[in-house]
Amino acid sequence: MNKFATILAGGGGTRFWPLSRQEIPKQLLNISGNDIMLNDTIERFKGIIPQENTVIVTNRSQAVLLESIMHSSVLSRNILIEPVARNTAASILLAALSIEKSHGDSLMVVLPSDHYITDEAQFRLTLDEACTVAMETDKIVTIGIKPTFASTGYGYIAFDKEPLSSKPVAVYEVAEFVEKPNFQKAQGYLAAGNYLWNSGMFIWKTSVIMDHFKRFLPRLYKTMLPVADCLGTEQEEEIMNQIYPALQNISIDYGILERSDEVVVLSGQFGWNDIGSWDALGAIFPPDESGNIIKANHVGLDTRNSIIYGNGRLVTTIGVDGFIIADTGDALLICPKDKAQSVKEIVELLKENGMTEYI
Repeated sequence: MNKFATILAGGGGTRFWPLSRQEIPKQLLNISGNDIMLNDTIERFKGIIPQENTVIVTNRSQAVLLESIMHSSVLSRNILIEPVARNTAASILLAALSIEKSHGDSLMVVLPSDHYITDEAQFRLTLDEACTVAMETDKIVTIGIKPTFASTGYGYIAFDKEPLSSKPVAVYEVAEFVEKPNFQKAQGYLAAGNYLWNSGMFIWKTSVIMDHFKRFLPRLYKTMLPVADCLGTEQEEEIMNQIYPALQNISIDYGILERSDEVVVLSGQFGWNDIGSWDALGAIFPPDESGNIIKANHVGLDTRNSIIYGNGRLVTTIGVDGFIIADTGDALLICPKDKAQSVKEIVELLKENGMTEYI
């Protein structure tokens, strides 16, 4: 069975504003110092999935830049451009229809484009095991991350404590998907031992996920069928423009995963972080002796436990403790680290005020 990786690369990374913008989002930035996050993602599954079998779903505002800097192994025909964003269910269905049209029933691995992983060898081992489970069963397979602290920034997966099987790896039936909890609940999940962080990585046969769309999201499935027929033709853009705005705006989690009783999870431990917001930079860069992460031309007095990012302009601080300061030249963000998840609300406020040049 052919294996394909589908990378969802159309998000705006709003919690990483002002560095991440709609036209230059987080996944197209070199945050780690190695390469842009999208290319790091493609390199990461090398040896498990042929890199030429990479399908990327993005949006029109990012497509030109993405094609100019993405990994050379990605075929241009495998870049699927959505005219408007309609959440992850539509993106995944589009990719599944494209893969099945060209190659028939195939194994499909869905990966976010902006995660950071330190132990790539262990990641590949876990991904290979997940692929084996998906190929040998008709299950929806997801990889959960063993929690290392009581995070309020991640969704969780609750699983049955007794595994369904132990070969080639322990596989557990998913009990429920849980939204980002408050700190007290997160502590309880950590203590319970049968909760994993939701990584957003999914593995399934295209035939399996198509059946789930027919069952749980039939309107979305039927509306998308004309798109499948026109992919790769001169009518593709015209048909996509007609159909996409009317599609359901729903995530794969809400639309299918939370409703299916055929979802299983493998536990992954490979130094994962989704670098979803400024306060997650500590996963990439160790703080200095004062607890600061400095990526700026900075001079400070009595500055501790802060994240300071700049674009060359001098940033000076006095008596700052536990803050995020991000200066990109045309915009400046200042907020307490414990409010990092609220940065996306600033982006929404900019939209409401018509200040779209900053987003």
